[in-house]
Amino acid sequence: MSSSRPKTRAQAKASSGRRAKGAKPAGSRTKVWARRLGIAALAGFVLALAGFFTAYALIDTPEPNDLASAQASVIYYADGKTELDRISEVNRESVELPKIPTVVREAHLAAEDRTFYKNSGISPTGIARAVWVGLRGGATQGGSTITQQYVKNYFLTQDQTLTRKGKEIVISIKIAKQKSKDQILADYLNTIYYGRGAYGVQTAAKAYFNKDVSKLNASEGALLASVIRGPSFYDPGLGAEQTKNAKERWVYVMDGMVSQGYLTADERAKATFPKVVKYSPDKGASGTTGYLTQQVKAELRSKLKLSDADIDRGGYKIVSTIDARAQKAAVDAVKARMPEGAAGKDLHVGLTSIKPGDGAIVAMYGGADYAKEQFNTATDAKLQAGSTFKVFTLLAALNDDISTKTRFDGRSPQYFKEFEGEGNDNGKVTNFGFESFGNVDLRTATANSINTVYAQLNIEVGADKTKAAAVAAGLPTKGLGSNPANVLGTDTVNVRDMANAYATIASNGTRVTPYFIKSVKGGPGNLNYKAKVVKKAAFDKKVTADAIDAMTQVVQRGSGSFAQGLSRPAAGKTGSTTDNKAAWFDGFTPQLATAVGIYKGDGTKSMSNLPGFGELTGGTVPVKIWTDYMQVALKGQQVLQFPERSGVGDDEVYTPPPSTSSSSSSSSSSTTTTTTTTTTTTTRPPTTTTSEPPAPTSSTKTKNSPRPPSPTSSGTITLLPGGAQSSPTTSP
Repeated sequence: MSSSRPKTRAQAKASSGRRAKGAKPAGSRTKVWARRLGIAALAGFVLALAGFFTAYALIDTPEPNDLASAQASVIYYADGKTELDRISEVNRESVELPKIPTVVREAHLAAEDRTFYKNSGISPTGIARAVWVGLRGGATQGGSTITQQYVKNYFLTQDQTLTRKGKEIVISIKIAKQKSKDQILADYLNTIYYGRGAYGVQTAAKAYFNKDVSKLNASEGALLASVIRGPSFYDPGLGAEQTKNAKERWVYVMDGMVSQGYLTADERAKATFPKVVKYSPDKGASGTTGYLTQQVKAELRSKLKLSDADIDRGGYKIVSTIDARAQKAAVDAVKARMPEGAAGKDLHVGLTSIKPGDGAIVAMYGGADYAKEQFNTATDAKLQAGSTFKVFTLLAALNDDISTKTRFDGRSPQYFKEFEGEGNDNGKVTNFGFESFGNVDLRTATANSINTVYAQLNIEVGADKTKAAAVAAGLPTKGLGSNPANVLGTDTVNVRDMANAYATIASNGTRVTPYFIKSVKGGPGNLNYKAKVVKKAAFDKKVTADAIDAMTQVVQRGSGSFAQGLSRPAAGKTGSTTDNKAAWFDGFTPQLATAVGIYKGDGTKSMSNLPGFGELTGGTVPVKIWTDYMQVALKGQQVLQFPERSGVGDDEVYTPPPSTSSSSSSSSSSTTTTTTTTTTTTTRPPTTTTSEPPAPTSSTKTKNSPRPPSPTSSGTITLLPGGAQSSPTTSP
């Protein structure tokens, strides 16, 4: 056994000296690493410098006339072979810089590059930001100089790589050294894309103001300088949102002209936002096809991040989801069924057809001629949903385990304090023709679109849950209310969104994101894009099975009976609104969901008394267009069955006792009168309804009462054929 003794100070010092011998001090090691890093940095700099000079020597400087090599992008139908449209809008006319008014040039400098005449052609801060974001994997950033934008205009690609950015920098520096600032500015103004198919400021002046560029003033120049940031977002001729964007950008440019000394404060104060001429697209975007082309272009911008310039001259092969036969069927059905002459004057129709569970839009009717009217009736028009909205209350009820066998009081009229409010002071809800249905289950109430039953159901379920079901199905949250009257379709929706919401039901509760593009190939960078279906579970399959079962009753024995002509299982819902301001039929088979919406004027005009036609409701023209279209679109496809009713909540359905009746009769030689009183207990008795109206006093109003179904309803909601709501003025 051995033991160790502590070292003496002398021993410890000697030991320490031995360890230190042959080892380098910490400070020395730091100096070595610093020397190595310095050498590596120097080597990296030399390599980068060599790479820069190599690139500088090899990369050519583009010329303005290179635009002549631009190629058309072609859109194909879903088969990938049949051409739908050809996008080729290279329209350019060069002018000398002196012909461009000084204030127009200065407006572009104020908008895009306020240091143009001072910088070296590149923006170091902008480049640093772009490199940093690129290394982190983010989107490229702005901040490019006019010289860089001019260069980028020739790459015809949205390739977000550091390599492309590097080429842009090299060429920008070369151009800055080879050309004068005035020449660079002239080339930029003659090649930049302004939208409306216009390349260059001269063509843009004619496209936006129908005048030569030499006649433009500062205000007009500022607008043109604004739209180059993104024509589809800043062209005031495209709609209210673009007008708002353009005005904000215009203010920024005009204020910038003052800050740079291009305009005086007095000149700025007198300037007003300019008025642009109406945009008339070329023949390639005319007719019904034009609306499809615009939808495809919108998706290229949003999903693939292609610019308008890329799309118009990139030479891409774009395969859409549009089926050629289905699209023709949609156009033919509209032409055959829409009223003509005086009855059809100012009537508009929108149609969208979607594959349930996939989201591919196979057909869309957005208008008769895009060249004449760029407003898309399937995507831009906002219509009151009418009774098509009842299905969302039905879904919400099934989510709460309320069986479709549940019975409610279908008498008409009925009064509900929850429906009291402005325009409906006594909360009166009435069925069309004041028809009463007794105690009926939800299948029958859906088939006959019974307002009084669905009013009770929405009160029990909760209007907020109806809204939540609509959003879950695919409607946007914005614009949807949570007052009890929402069950009667008081909120506004568009045709495409309703088609998608009904497709969610048809696909057994799976919601998908609608799309127009299957694939994109070719073009700069050899793009190879394929659509990815975005799915989300929205409802339980048992819930949608029972909803579908109830909706088939609309076709089998209700207001949508014309759809029986489809000769295959179909489900749907008709709908009209107060004073027949909108008429719908939204329906589906397992393979295809289609919505048809019709309105007059701007959507506020009645279709109750059309000359020589009469009343246009959901059960008339909309369901006929729907049926005609679906017959052709589904031709040759397998006849599929809907899922069997699952019986959600059936075990909780209360079975009322046998009804008891007492009768008394009195007779005379001339008349016989029989009075029968029947007492039946509904499964879910509405505790907030009364069979008689309240006394007509001010006390019947409820504070903070919900908003009425329509400000024009004059206190009464009346069911029209096909689920229409009407004010007393249109009721029999």
